[in-house]
Amino acid sequence: MANTKSAKAKIREIKNKTDFNKSVKNRYRTFIKKTELNIVSGKKDDAKVALRKAESEIMSAASKKIIHKKSASRKISRLSNRIKSIK
Repeated sequence: MANTKSAKAKIREIKNKTDFNKSVKNRYRTFIKKTELNIVSGKKDDAKVALRKAESEIMSAASKKIIHKKSASRKISRLSNRIKSIK
């Protein structure tokens, strides 16, 4: 347990950052799920629109260093490849 005033302040700061990071992570995961639902149902046009929104959210999270830049690119790439494979 923190004893000093600065350590207690740091705990509060970490909690705020954690809450913010969780909210951003939940947001981009929601957009990914929407894209995947369109892929599974075979709606190629809707999936492309959803991917564009998801891509924006994922890269936003990457720019805030919540996820790694290459990890974000990999997620986007895999989603776009799945959309391309829809007939």
